[in-house]
Amino acid sequence: MIQPTSAPGLHVWWLGQSGFLVGSGGRHLVIDPYLSDSLTAKYEVTETPHVRMTPRVVAPEQLSYVDVVLSTHGHTDHLDADTLRPIGAPLVAPARILDLARTRSGGEVMGISEGEILEVAGFLIEAVPAVHPGEHCVGYVITAGSRRLYHSGDTTWLDPAVRGVDVAFVPINGKLNNLDGREAARLAHTVEAALAIPCHYDMFEFNTASPDSFVAECERLGQPYRVVRPGEQLMLD
Repeated sequence: MIQPTSAPGLHVWWLGQSGFLVGSGGRHLVIDPYLSDSLTAKYEVTETPHVRMTPRVVAPEQLSYVDVVLSTHGHTDHLDADTLRPIGAPLVAPARILDLARTRSGGEVMGISEGEILEVAGFLIEAVPAVHPGEHCVGYVITAGSRRLYHSGDTTWLDPAVRGVDVAFVPINGKLNNLDGREAARLAHTVEAALAIPCHYDMFEFNTASPDSFVAECERLGQPYRVVRPGEQLMLD
């Protein structure tokens, strides 16, 4: 069950697609949450119907305790008004999509550019490079207590000049200008992640992938990894 925690350690839940909830020291942060059916409704009668593969793991209004939300770019599965407004938390988004973010957010919106660092609700949030053609995008390095987390956002291959993180969240769908499983494993290895977690799959039937190639490449590289289920909680003590 997804609920707030003040227990010691770093707590991470996969919310599906690229969304993660992070709890540390009694404060909570969400990255790229998509917890609605807005895209399924929008594309229902098109050539790319967004048929859900897994149900949402929590209703967005049940995350009203969240202190800050991060969005990596403006695609709706990363910046969803039907998710952000019920959460109602301050939003950090790339500075170049600030106007769009304001139309979708349920709270104050703060812009961030690559290389900038913000401190919000006890979290240090640094915007780092991402390459998603046609989109203004960033990745994030989040410092939560003594832990550093890297969320690449949607990206093709790059070296973000990030090193020595505790957890790396990397996409594996291999479509629509995103890393595939092998590339995602290599990126986690490049940033020297103590643990790699794959994401951006098993949400929509037209845009998914098996984590098998990610697992195989992690094992070849000696890269520690964990394949988690939607809604599953991990704790780093």
